[in-house]
Amino acid sequence: MSEERLEKKKTIELRKKHVGPSCKIFFSHDPIKIVRAKGQYMYDEKGQRYLDCINNVAHVGHCHPDVVKAGAEQMEQLNTNSRFLHDNLVLYAQRLQATLPDKLSVCYFVNSGSEANDLALRLAWQYTGHKDVITLDNAYHGHVSSLIDISPYKFHQLSGVEKNQSVHVAPSPDVYRGKYRVDHPDPATAYADEVQEMIHKVQEKGGKIAAFIAESLQSCGGQVIPPAGYYQQVAEHVRKAGGVFIADEVQVGFGRVGTHFWAFQLQGEDFVPDIVTMGKPIGNGHPMSCVVTTKEVAEAFMQTGMEYFNTFGGNPVSCAIGLAVLDVIVKEDLQGNALRVGRYLTNLLEKQKEKHPLVGDIRGRGLFVGVELVKDRLKLTPATAEAQEVIYKLKEQHILLSADGPHRNVLKFKPPLCFSTEDADLAVGHIDNILTELEVALGLTLHNTLNVENENSKRKLPTEENGHQYPSELAHSNGSSQGVPQQTKQTKQAKRLKT
Repeated sequence: MSEERLEKKKTIELRKKHVGPSCKIFFSHDPIKIVRAKGQYMYDEKGQRYLDCINNVAHVGHCHPDVVKAGAEQMEQLNTNSRFLHDNLVLYAQRLQATLPDKLSVCYFVNSGSEANDLALRLAWQYTGHKDVITLDNAYHGHVSSLIDISPYKFHQLSGVEKNQSVHVAPSPDVYRGKYRVDHPDPATAYADEVQEMIHKVQEKGGKIAAFIAESLQSCGGQVIPPAGYYQQVAEHVRKAGGVFIADEVQVGFGRVGTHFWAFQLQGEDFVPDIVTMGKPIGNGHPMSCVVTTKEVAEAFMQTGMEYFNTFGGNPVSCAIGLAVLDVIVKEDLQGNALRVGRYLTNLLEKQKEKHPLVGDIRGRGLFVGVELVKDRLKLTPATAEAQEVIYKLKEQHILLSADGPHRNVLKFKPPLCFSTEDADLAVGHIDNILTELEVALGLTLHNTLNVENENSKRKLPTEENGHQYPSELAHSNGSSQGVPQQTKQTKQAKRLKT
């Protein structure tokens, strides 16, 4: 039975007419019109079900009944701004703080991850009295002006725009493709030394470090897992220079990594940031976010004399929803599920690496997993077009996955935490088939790459997609759901993939 309110063609027409052209859409050649969702599944206007492997916003599952009920019941009673006393705000702040180290005790509620990171910068600037900020290469922290400045993932796309001179970009701590790799005796220290050297250069020019900001695990940057100990050492260097450490948990918080509730805790129980930002999963799709910091930073912010007020941040409905999300995580053991299913998924993908020469690296924690595709395991030649081919063909099989990273060659798994082992089997089974077809088309075999495994095999692990141009040589025809088993299709595919 059709669930359309408007014909899909009309929806597309109205979007083109009334929505800004820079607001990109997934699968722009044949976009999906989603009308409802439940758990880890989304449904289009014809009732077709899609397995959602990428929607980390729907943290406890799309339209979770407990979350929907909590929001609806509170909305029936009251929704107003946080200048009025209401129990929901203080109860939620108390529950949220209980998941964090004691030092992080003061909350500021806002409405989006971008707003949270912007406020975090304001807190850092006021507390330190400094201006310079260190960020990581390929980082993404949000879409407001202050955050574009500290998001190389975004500003590298800009032409003719001068970079903010008070922003300094340190190397991404990527031990697969970065400057210091898995064969380095101490990549954590090596990458931290780069930050220390950057601090010295800033100081030599008269600058002063206000903050180092980093995603606890880089997402848009390619599912990068920093080596353990890196952030502790960076924090030491930054604090010695008078700055603070900001941990951006917008993508990876609330139990996604499985072993811990917060991804920054992967660095060690003794590591405590000065400021933590959170968003996306906090409200399971409801626009809610938060900045948590220390009493010292909060008191310094108050000394500006400027009142901080946010009309919607911390409203009773948002806090009711936030409480429900925390309840569901505990009740359904979703952090435990992230750990168990994440390990199962990673093991399945490791087997694909043993089978497919296109798979260069598998990395992740819990249900935050990346699959980096390469054409050559020695040279690490990015398989950008092939990664886009994979996600488009998965879409044809009703599985939604995305590709990102600086070369757009990393397949990203960030599903709702109710994702199951059966879901993992389904997704990886189709990836296996698609990679087999691509490798036949390209003439790639593992035999050809066995002599270049070396260091990569030693590693032990615990267009226009996403708003980027899709390679023209891989333009898809009409979103056909057919595979590419025929020799004629393989021949054509080989020609375009080899260009």
